[in-house]
Amino acid sequence: MIICKSPPEIEKLRNSGRLVREILEEMRRRVQPGVTTLDLERFAEKRLRQLGVAPAFKGYRGYPCCLCASVNEEIVHGIPSGRRVLKAGDIVSLDLGIVLKGYYGDSALTVPVGEISEPLKKLLRVTEESLELAIQHVRAGNRLGDISAAVQQHAERNGFSVVREFVGHGIGREMHEEPQIPNFGKPGHGPLLKPGMVLAIEPMVTEGGNAVRVLDDHWTAVTADGGYSAHFEHMVAVTSNGPDVLTRLST
Repeated sequence: MIICKSPPEIEKLRNSGRLVREILEEMRRRVQPGVTTLDLERFAEKRLRQLGVAPAFKGYRGYPCCLCASVNEEIVHGIPSGRRVLKAGDIVSLDLGIVLKGYYGDSALTVPVGEISEPLKKLLRVTEESLELAIQHVRAGNRLGDISAAVQQHAERNGFSVVREFVGHGIGREMHEEPQIPNFGKPGHGPLLKPGMVLAIEPMVTEGGNAVRVLDDHWTAVTADGGYSAHFEHMVAVTSNGPDVLTRLST
């Protein structure tokens, strides 16, 4: 069942969404060669404690950390490690979830480590563009497939693939609610978008094919062909006036 939120609930989700994005932006500035993914985890854990908010991921189905830090060919769910030292030319996806006063916040971005290659700059740019294009379709009266198709079409038009095993999701008082939001689909198909729906849209785009395998830690998902992968995520509310991005920081 898809749960539509009231305006006061959407404001609570906005508070959660903005806070998680603020922490991610703070982490973005700390990504540099020589930093380990465990350093980033420790920073996230410290900030959550300082702010008095709970981590959404730690303990979820046994996941051991607050942060997912996925490097290069890792798509999602990379477990932070003191052995994973970032080096110039890498990319790292930072995915963070929090619980603030009973409402979840969830967002992700992919960050270059030092100077990266032009093909990787394009991968990051196209992935983020696919998210922005998808957001434009978050309008009452559209269909969920319009969002999914926007991601797929932009990624594939630029020579990339979209991951099919992992999807976006509804979000509210639970981290994962209905509907699931694939990054592929057909326009005009799927559930009707109605005011009050809140969607966590998260394109995962790869350099090569879209085949995935999971490492022996039972969490880290990587591309089967070793191609690099990028991941961006925003929480977006459906309103009668168009999309309302709850994880967008005020400028």
